[in-house]
Amino acid sequence: MENLSPKAGDLEPIETASRDEIASLQLSRMRWSLSHAYENSGFYRKKFDDAGVHPDDLKSLADLAKFPFTVKSDLRDNYPFGMFAVPRKDIVRVHASSGTTGKPTVVGYTSNDISMWSDMVARSIRASGGRAGDIVHVAYGYGLFTGGLGAHYGAERLGCTVVPVSGGMTERQVTLITDFKPRVIMVTPSYMLSILDEFRRQGIDPRDSSLAVGIFGAEPWTNSMRSEIEDAFDMHAVDIYGLSEVMGPGVANECVETKDGLHIWEDHFYPEIIDPVTGEVLPDGELGELVFTTLTKEGLPIIRYRTRDLTRLLPGTARSMRRMEKITGRSDDMIILRGVNVFPTQIEEQILKVEGLAPHFQIRLTRSGRMDEMAIVVEATESAASDDARTASAKSLAHHVKSVVGVSAKIHVGPPGSAPRSEGKARRVVDERPKD
Repeated sequence: MENLSPKAGDLEPIETASRDEIASLQLSRMRWSLSHAYENSGFYRKKFDDAGVHPDDLKSLADLAKFPFTVKSDLRDNYPFGMFAVPRKDIVRVHASSGTTGKPTVVGYTSNDISMWSDMVARSIRASGGRAGDIVHVAYGYGLFTGGLGAHYGAERLGCTVVPVSGGMTERQVTLITDFKPRVIMVTPSYMLSILDEFRRQGIDPRDSSLAVGIFGAEPWTNSMRSEIEDAFDMHAVDIYGLSEVMGPGVANECVETKDGLHIWEDHFYPEIIDPVTGEVLPDGELGELVFTTLTKEGLPIIRYRTRDLTRLLPGTARSMRRMEKITGRSDDMIILRGVNVFPTQIEEQILKVEGLAPHFQIRLTRSGRMDEMAIVVEATESAASDDARTASAKSLAHHVKSVVGVSAKIHVGPPGSAPRSEGKARRVVDERPKD
């Protein structure tokens, strides 16, 4: 892989500012954001009043803990535009979550919000090793999902040439990568594995492709998956983080020179880690639920939004801004199986340890009598597709899951190509248990 470390002058001054300078900027912007929310959003005015707090109560960054949390149901309860803090005519774009239950969460952006978002994605692409003039293949979904257009505007802001492919039609993805020769691809990691499978199906060596940087987000993925993708393509695989309620992709990003967690762009997004049960703010370094407050958003300011993502805050390395560890799971997609907490990423780690298994999988939860059961549906590689090899792989995976994760699981190893595929955000867990 080529050395993509940034050259002197590539970074914005804020990326190497002192912690005191960053904190001073955060405090002034947080005061503005709290006041903007209180004065222009009926939702936040009532929320603050009910909690007995006022924006003037913020004297230091630590005082943010006095303010109430915002949760996803708040956006659903105020569907569609009830949380906007500017007149509707000043909203230039609307996005919405794909929400599998209930109403989607709707977010709105002013022209200044779109510009800031573009700047943050451009910064993220540059941190990943992308540069002006690169061709960027965007295989995130376009539409109400923030991934496609977020990546698109950021790449254009950096000065790149954008190929707006969106998701799906995997054969065409490989054709365009081969013909257009992009240097950067932005896509979910699970769909990148489908693209890798298609390269191999067509008999094309992925290491001969033009891709030098992959920017992967929208779902948790592991360092084992990073290694597989990097080895397969001879490219750098870098993590990007975001969520529509806070902005979209580009809230945080790994730096390609270190790949040691995602640097949060703290000049626009203030992070906290809380105990998921008590809501108490935890010190840096402790594992808990990630909470964000937007510092500059106009259309939909978000105060102390509970992301449900589990991580920890760490000191900056490649940049002055703090890092968050790769997401280990979510407090609301955590599987509790017979008293054991299980995350899909833990299952993925075990699958990647077993020779003869491809990284495509799905977890299915059922109930037999009073006992919850977990089945893992996975598939064999071409070289281990015989019945005997698949039986051996299933036995090995069951052993790994039991000994490392601590639960027993039924393993179904199908032939190559049989496991459910994703053309976007992977559906890792199918819960078929009765809803008591």
